Amino acid sequence: MERAQLSTVHSGVPASSPRPIGLPGNPASKFCFRSRLPLPVAMRIGVEETLGALNSALGAGGPVWFKETHSRHLRARDFLAPRRALQARFGGDQVPEGVVHAIVGLQGPGVAPVQRCAPTPAGLALQLQRSAVFERVLCSVAAYIEPAALTTPTPRVVLHCPALRGSPSALRLSQLRAVLVADHLARVLQAHRVSVRRVPAVRDPHMPTFLQQLRVDWPAVSEKATTEALRNRTIAELSPARDAGALPPDTLGRVCLKELMEERGRTAGYDPNVDSCLVSEDLLSLLAELQEAVQAGAEDSSLGLAAAPDAGAGSYMVLHVVSCEEEFQQQKLDLLWWKLDHQAPLRQKHLVCGPVKAAGAPSTLTAPEYYDLRHAQVCKASAVKHGRDLEQDPAWTEIFSVLSVATIKFEMLSTAPQSQLLLALADSSISTKGSKSGTFVMYNCARLATLFEGYKCSVEQGLYPTFPPVSSLDFSLLREEGEWLLLFNSILPFPDLLRQTAALTQTCTAPGLQATARTEMVCKFLVQLSMDFSSYYNRVHILGEPQPHLFGQMFARLQLLRAVQEVLHTGLAMLGLPPLSHI
Repeated sequence: MERAQLSTVHSGVPASSPRPIGLPGNPASKFCFRSRLPLPVAMRIGVEETLGALNSALGAGGPVWFKETHSRHLRARDFLAPRRALQARFGGDQVPEGVVHAIVGLQGPGVAPVQRCAPTPAGLALQLQRSAVFERVLCSVAAYIEPAALTTPTPRVVLHCPALRGSPSALRLSQLRAVLVADHLARVLQAHRVSVRRVPAVRDPHMPTFLQQLRVDWPAVSEKATTEALRNRTIAELSPARDAGALPPDTLGRVCLKELMEERGRTAGYDPNVDSCLVSEDLLSLLAELQEAVQAGAEDSSLGLAAAPDAGAGSYMVLHVVSCEEEFQQQKLDLLWWKLDHQAPLRQKHLVCGPVKAAGAPSTLTAPEYYDLRHAQVCKASAVKHGRDLEQDPAWTEIFSVLSVATIKFEMLSTAPQSQLLLALADSSISTKGSKSGTFVMYNCARLATLFEGYKCSVEQGLYPTFPPVSSLDFSLLREEGEWLLLFNSILPFPDLLRQTAALTQTCTAPGLQATARTEMVCKFLVQLSMDFSSYYNRVHILGEPQPHLFGQMFARLQLLRAVQEVLHTGLAMLGLPPLSHI
């Protein structure tokens, strides 16, 4: 195969007359490959699919290409194969000319159309046919918004959050974090049509109201699961009582777990100090709920939910979402379940949420007190902004509630769940100008709603024509740097983001007890999207003068921002947050 150096090769070079592709500054650098191939049949373009095709075009070896995200780099390129990686792959500064031709001519399912492939001191830079990508994406917005079913086999999931067994007044901040992580994970999995069962059903009479306030979707108890079989098994396994009077009330006795710990727990990563468990009626009731959740698989299968073909316990993964303070007790519960129920799922994983520290607050601060604090701060900030107290205005009650919950969820979920979280409780943390706050995201959500409401009113007044068919729009008019940034960094990769958040397959099959979940991804994505949109919206006037020659660009921009709005709303739905139309 002929080899060529890294350089730019322009359009018009016949394939039968190969030219050397050299380093920048080489006489060959005035040439650049440009693709003139027709676009394939309309389908969803994917970042992962495009990266896969680019790496395959380089031949055998590990991945080399990566997607650019920074606005400074996106001015010149969309993907980059670093120079050092290419040198390691092909030796020196030589790249086979046929490889570069293959990259420019890439086609395939989900592969974005390539405009040019050119050398830079940083490596091989690739830019897409941007107007074509705008058209493909913005003419099929729904394909980038609706989460697709996961392609890899995913077991049915039982989500167990032991923090919900108590009352709101006893809920610590670390437990609240576990509750919010479990709720978010359940929403993302169900959006991908994965069967999810939530355990335990809340029993405390005050907990459903508090969860509704937090917009957490969790079942309340209907009827108590039967514990007779488990109770009989427990009695048969009880250790001899040395001092029965020392047992807590409602405790049946102590079950030894040492043998099971040695047989199964130690290799799975359980704490070697787990040796026995005090069994109470409440604990047996929880185990019965877990049993029922696992045995309900046949019903899910009839609904067409994604799951392994076997409806038995082996097709389930039980994911215990626990605070770090609860993990040791949960390990005891795992082993107890295995000991009392031979059909208990073998796959039990722990997603352990790190500790939560609130700066300047007592360590006894409870979840309801934390909510009340944030709600008061939201009301105060609104009074400062509007010049009057709106807390008693019924029209603002729902808005203040949503803003308070948004603040809490973005604080709790923007950090990887396994990490320690430090909360800043000052009033400044809920400002709409703060780029990392939930209120900032909701503020930009409201700005989008106001924009489209403004367009609608202008149409009714006869200033603008009604929105034309999307297929008739000229997306080559989208030339602003911020427009490509919104499409390439937010709309295009959104399906991949949701899929990565919901990917539990590796967690299911990996050895050990600990599970990992990237529940911070959606919050971080929405904050970055809001920052990019805010920067663009502050710089570009969308609804311009009602002049016919300006309508084409206005409609293309409105369609872009409509897609941004859909992505934003879908992301908020994964957090259980409704969009706001004004703040």
